[in-house]
Amino acid sequence: MTRGLRRTLAALLALILLLLGLLLTLTQWLPRLAGIWLPENTRVELNGTPRWQQGALHFPAVRYLAGDCELANVSDAALGWQQKRWQLSAGEVQLNSDCLQSLPHSEASGAPRSLADWQKMLPGADVHLQKITILPWQQYAGRFDLTLDKDVQQLHYQGDNLNVDARLQGQLLQIAQLQFSHPLLPKPLNLHGDVTLPTFADGLPVAGELSADLNVVQWPQPLALALNWQQQQGTLTVKQQDDDQPLLQLPWQVDERQIRITQGQWRWPQADQPLSGGMAVTLENWQQGLENTLVSGRFNLLTQGRGGKGNLVLSVGPGKLSMVDSALPFQLTGESKFADLQLFGSMPGLLHGVLTDPQLSLKQGALLRLRGRLLSTLEVDEARWPLAGVTVASRGINGRLQAILKAHDPSFGRFRLHLDGRASDFWPDSGVWNWRYWGDGQIEPLTAKWDVKGTGSWQDTLISLDTLNTGFDQLAYGMVQVAKPRLTLNAPVRWQRDPDHPAFNGGFTLKSGQTQFSYGGWLPPSELNFEAKGSDPSQFIWRGQLTAEDIGPVRVHGRWDGERLRGEAWWPAQSLTVFQPLLSSDLKMRIQSGELRAQVAFSAASEQGFEAGGHWTVKNGSLWMPDSEINGIDFSLPFRLKDHQWQLGRRGPVSLRIAEVKNQFSLQNITADLQGHYPWQERQPLTLSNVNLDLLGGHVSMPELRMPQHEAARVSLKEINLSKLVSAIKPKQFAMSGKVNGELPLWINNPQWLIEKGWIANSGPLTFRLDKDMADAIVSNNFAAGAALDWLRYMEISRSWATIDLDNFGNLIMQSEVKGVSQFSNRRQTVNLNYRHQENLFQLWRSLRFGDNLQSWVEQNATLPSKKDPQP
Repeated sequence: MTRGLRRTLAALLALILLLLGLLLTLTQWLPRLAGIWLPENTRVELNGTPRWQQGALHFPAVRYLAGDCELANVSDAALGWQQKRWQLSAGEVQLNSDCLQSLPHSEASGAPRSLADWQKMLPGADVHLQKITILPWQQYAGRFDLTLDKDVQQLHYQGDNLNVDARLQGQLLQIAQLQFSHPLLPKPLNLHGDVTLPTFADGLPVAGELSADLNVVQWPQPLALALNWQQQQGTLTVKQQDDDQPLLQLPWQVDERQIRITQGQWRWPQADQPLSGGMAVTLENWQQGLENTLVSGRFNLLTQGRGGKGNLVLSVGPGKLSMVDSALPFQLTGESKFADLQLFGSMPGLLHGVLTDPQLSLKQGALLRLRGRLLSTLEVDEARWPLAGVTVASRGINGRLQAILKAHDPSFGRFRLHLDGRASDFWPDSGVWNWRYWGDGQIEPLTAKWDVKGTGSWQDTLISLDTLNTGFDQLAYGMVQVAKPRLTLNAPVRWQRDPDHPAFNGGFTLKSGQTQFSYGGWLPPSELNFEAKGSDPSQFIWRGQLTAEDIGPVRVHGRWDGERLRGEAWWPAQSLTVFQPLLSSDLKMRIQSGELRAQVAFSAASEQGFEAGGHWTVKNGSLWMPDSEINGIDFSLPFRLKDHQWQLGRRGPVSLRIAEVKNQFSLQNITADLQGHYPWQERQPLTLSNVNLDLLGGHVSMPELRMPQHEAARVSLKEINLSKLVSAIKPKQFAMSGKVNGELPLWINNPQWLIEKGWIANSGPLTFRLDKDMADAIVSNNFAAGAALDWLRYMEISRSWATIDLDNFGNLIMQSEVKGVSQFSNRRQTVNLNYRHQENLFQLWRSLRFGDNLQSWVEQNATLPSKKDPQP
């Protein structure tokens, strides 16, 4: 081997070792070499060992950092040369836009390059990125393909929410497709058109025409968007398809110093109240960057409705929007008038802070007012929200929150409410808001004045009502009047709004004074303690206990579903005497003994009012009245109350059973059933049936009495013992024996009659005997009458028939016919007696002077018989 060859081999080996060393240390020297051309304070880091494969250099991972912020992260990158073109590919590329602010600002030196100059410098290359993600817009990640040539550049981008097909040739950018998807868009936005770029790439496009089809959730019809401009001015137009009048039209102009939107117009025809307005915006010094751009503008809202026309104006600026510290003053003034509402505002403020997370601070004098109809029947006289000092930011509201509401409901009443509190980083279910409230008003349907006050808080998802004190001076509804009811808390109310663990609970005490009923009874002062448990204030169950002095305790429970309050109550077995106050004093009735049980269900809602139903049962009751005593009362009352109407005996009739009534006439085994409605009406009658009682050794019955009454109720008398009747009324002037039957047609609401065409007849033989002293007195006073009366001293009656009519004033007319045999001085004689008797029965019952009345009648009406029977 020659010396020259050995030197050549040695040089070649040294070159191979050098290249191998450079390759093995590529991760150390390449980033340093690249740092020469990279901006200051930025660097490239290679993770993993590069490798050569299939004609390309592969890098497992490449990171580009600006300071400590990772601007780019590339995985599985490869750079190669094929078919005289560079091939650049990567598996995944992630760019962080927040790191752009960490890049140093560089000043351009020398003459700027034109777009054509840049295009001439482009090498022939194909760039393929399997997935590129730009934070924080990772939902628009997709596949990126870029073809570079000096004459034409083409871009194809495909992702789940963004697709782009574009071609740049010279200064003409042709957008074949730009498809954009968003949750607010029911269908993707499709944009297409042509754009002419400026000669130098640092300016705005000099001309263009773009159009798009747009669908939004808030708009029922598809929209057409068009953007046209030429040189330094253009117009943005948004129309509803098949509508020539634009919804939004923004004429704009741009020059080196300003971007201006002048005489912009917008309208919103879809609302119940059509809205429209204008806008004007100026961006001054826009070429100096966002930090040095002065923003000013004016927006207005025109309305017409209740109270005429309204104009609400928002003025902004001059100020700046900054990525570091914005300072843009604004002023909202004017009024908006809608069909039912009028809104008035004066709200000066300042938008400040970082543009990506700005804050709104409202200044002194910020006030929002509202008047009009807020709900279908609620009329707001005035609502005021003083907002001075309030700050609004993404983290929440800070400052003092106040509200004053004065309103009335034509069918409900007037009221006034105040709310005052302080918020700290508060949004619903986030942050803290402590508050207190107070108010008063009237509830006209209940003839009541009310007041309320209390304190509470809203901390994250927990709403607390720490104190509550509300009540009425009285409640008057239908037949009930309650004195001074008041509701307070015996345990704080807690509402946990966490969707995964919702909860609602609290304890309440309702105290009230005496409850008066329209019929004269009353309920002693009562106290209801109850607790509520559920998921939220519109869904909870409640359980408690009611006492009213000796009445109770009554167990109650129910539920509230947001619209209707439902409940049930149970009276345990309890002495009937504790219910004495429920009886009207006008009845002059005293409860002596008995046992009561009851169960009641009720519901209340704004539309239906109050409804109740249940069952009362009385066992072995006893009542005392001045002229009588009632024993052995068994009473069953199933009922329902709705719309101030009682339905008695819904599934079975009201049942009354009385063992005995001690009166001037003793009554036994009394039964009565009642079923129907009260107050009654034609379609909803009230029927009294199965009326039976034992009286004077006989029986009285009434099959049915219907109200309203169209025919008389038949009261039947069977086997009434006259001797027991006479013994009961104790007349001294006469005596009778035997039994009678009868039927009395009874009217309740007849304009004239109580009993019409009733009759009484004997059941078997009757006897009649005049008192001797009475008969002798008649004979001594009137000889003619005395001669006739002698034949009536003792009479056996074979047939007795009487018709009876009794009017509403108590006037009784009795037409009688009596046939019998009289026996006097050992002689028998047939007697036919016809008489007409008229008396006020009401007075007769009070006097019970039957003997005197009969004596007077006999003196005037007795006549001698025309024929005498032979002596026996």
